Amino acid sequence: MAKKNKKNTSFIQALVVLLLVSVTAYMVLRAVFVARAEYKLIEKVLGVLFFVSELYVVIHAFGFFFGIYRLTTKEKVEPAIVELDSYPTVAILIPARHEPADVLENTIISCYNLSYPAKTIYILDDSSLDKYKAEAQEIAERYGCQLFRRQDRHGAKAGVVNDCMKNTTEKYITIFDVDQNPIDGFLTKTISILEANEQLALIQTPQYYSNVADSKVAMGANMQQATFYESVCESKSANDAMICCGTNVVLRRQALEDVGGLDETTVTEDFATSFQMHLKGWKTLYYNHVSVFGLGPEDLGSYLSQQNRWAMGNVSVLKKVIARFFRSPRSLSVLQWWEYFITGSYYFVGWAFLFLLMCPIIYIFFNLPSFFMNPVVYGLSFLPYIILSSYIFYFSMRGRNYRSRDIFKGQLLFFLSLPAYMRGTLFGLIGVKKGFDVTPKDGSQKISYFKLWPQILLWSVNLMAITWAVNRFIYDYSPAVIVNLIWITYHFLLLSSLFYFNEEWS
Repeated sequence: MAKKNKKNTSFIQALVVLLLVSVTAYMVLRAVFVARAEYKLIEKVLGVLFFVSELYVVIHAFGFFFGIYRLTTKEKVEPAIVELDSYPTVAILIPARHEPADVLENTIISCYNLSYPAKTIYILDDSSLDKYKAEAQEIAERYGCQLFRRQDRHGAKAGVVNDCMKNTTEKYITIFDVDQNPIDGFLTKTISILEANEQLALIQTPQYYSNVADSKVAMGANMQQATFYESVCESKSANDAMICCGTNVVLRRQALEDVGGLDETTVTEDFATSFQMHLKGWKTLYYNHVSVFGLGPEDLGSYLSQQNRWAMGNVSVLKKVIARFFRSPRSLSVLQWWEYFITGSYYFVGWAFLFLLMCPIIYIFFNLPSFFMNPVVYGLSFLPYIILSSYIFYFSMRGRNYRSRDIFKGQLLFFLSLPAYMRGTLFGLIGVKKGFDVTPKDGSQKISYFKLWPQILLWSVNLMAITWAVNRFIYDYSPAVIVNLIWITYHFLLLSSLFYFNEEWS
């Protein structure tokens, strides 16, 4: 078995190297053709936008696949664990605002059943409605939990955590979202690791959804989570740049107090706080052992709202990262800066794909080219890149026992998220303030297509472009029409998954 694993590792390494060489060659050729193109000004503008969009996608793909390569070259070492003679105190914080009673109670039961003896469970009830206040009070009394409420609401989840910390003294802080259920052993393992390394500010563990059988949206969202937690987080941790993900995390109180608590200036307080911790010289660790199961968004409305919030928060933190980089470039290592720039800029993928999606349409309707490259050179340079990247991604995920069709569902859901990413990044750039929205946990609901108008608009425009492209091909046998028609049809089919995800309850 070890020999087989070593063979698979060498195979992946060779493929990743080949991929990185092929994508570099492709982008160099693309740059040459764009620079030498002799077209009208508007065509050159479109060409540059198309090229920059491709370059953005390639840079992020490089980050992902280079991370996979680095992980295959390093032997995985489990963190040091000390045998606990005594048990440091732990405060389990469960922020809740207008949460269903059964969901909250399930999490409390899971935390109550953790065998770690020196734990205190706190329900951080930030509800404003009497119904939810009464339910939280009843659950706290039933299970002997501490109930924390505040008078002055500020900073959403980060604010209530910070306010509660002022009234606690425990050495470690564990945060669970209200729909996350830990299993026994979670605290014993993580606290043992933290006790063995006083430089560790936090240990982040994976998040997986237990309701994937209930919803296609939850299944797709879970596959996106799997990609992040199985590959991206491992790479970040290897570069000492693992970020706090807001739940299923154990933090050292000393480190949290050292940075002034959770950052309340952004809706992604976890990402922003991790950045401050690294600037202060603290270490972070990703412990890839599944010990918590939660609930994923079950409908498109909940899912897109979540993605919009993450996009807005990440970009707001990116602005801080950029500002700090120019003020003090030596405050972090090169790899740490790389990870923060990649993470902070990820959600601009919505704008990049919009240009990649629209340029073929513009060509079909207005005959304005944006892709300047010899068709033969394009085929010989682009196909190796797209084939290798797809194969490595699927091969690596299947090696972790995920099914190809489920992986594909995650990719489809990602494509439908592009408008949410665009909106979120735009709001993040211009500094729009938006409160924390609780992800609904009352089952799946079909969302009105009027609320999905960006996806419907893109789907309709692609359909019209297909019709017009077929009409053009009848009278013009141009290879350019065929190539653009292929891409438009591909995008149309991806966007058509909107009905697959939204109509599952009809």
